[in-house]
Amino acid sequence: MDFLRPATWAEALAAKAERPQAVPLQGGTDVMVELNFGVRRPDALLDLTRVTELAAWEEAPDGRLRVGAGVPYARLITELGDRLPGLAQAARTVGSPQIRNRGTVGGNLGTASPAGDGHPPLLAAGAVVEAASAARGTRMIPADDFYLGVKRSALEPDELIRAFWTRPAAGPQYFAKVGTRNAMVIAVCSFAIALDPVARRVGTGVGSAAPTPRRAAAAEEFLAAELDWDAPLDPAVLTRFGELAAAAASPIDDVRGTAAYRRHALAVLARRTLTWAWNDLRAAPRARRTG
Repeated sequence: MDFLRPATWAEALAAKAERPQAVPLQGGTDVMVELNFGVRRPDALLDLTRVTELAAWEEAPDGRLRVGAGVPYARLITELGDRLPGLAQAARTVGSPQIRNRGTVGGNLGTASPAGDGHPPLLAAGAVVEAASAARGTRMIPADDFYLGVKRSALEPDELIRAFWTRPAAGPQYFAKVGTRNAMVIAVCSFAIALDPVARRVGTGVGSAAPTPRRAAAAEEFLAAELDWDAPLDPAVLTRFGELAAAAASPIDDVRGTAAYRRHALAVLARRTLTWAWNDLRAAPRARRTG
């Protein structure tokens, strides 16, 4: 197995173009587990830790945040937790402190596991993935279009993830998951919600309950249409939202849980996160709710 260590982004893209099967390595929290258990044995590893720009984030002139693929979970929590609260909540559930210091959302995206904790908040927030290749340059992939199958993404063989883009939260965001224990566990299922009271937008993300992370589009449309943004939350609306969120899943039975349990749990998580978000919204000053 070859070990490639580019020092710049241009070198990284050149190496990926020359060796498309090389597996990118940043934090290594997914890749090294697969290597240790013999799940994969690539011809080459492409170590990106020397490409310093991947570990930076910035605010663009239009207000969006561009977060490098190498920014670890721990820094997302401490540096961006106030602006990306849903993603920060998900980051807090990832592994141990050691894993959070090494693991990255870029790596989560690259692995494209349906159980990845970073995916539902990215979907709920309408994030966009910035990918690039030496031959074709940069392209922007909406999170909606990024996940194609179990651990399959829209990346071409010669592409690398450079960053993800998202707007700071315009309203309450929440993430919750169910696991077989309280910490250091792969999600049985997970759910994220993002409310934008000014645009009257609702975003959702479902994890570990389908071949890919996905939005609960029907639940979003129902909630955006039925919510009275200036009134208490209608219990009937809350119940129906949970039902539609669960219906968006296509889970399986496996060692972590049954399909029936996942659907039930998703309905509970959807109702719970919406309640938390709504309570936050009602507690906020009216100026923040109306823009």
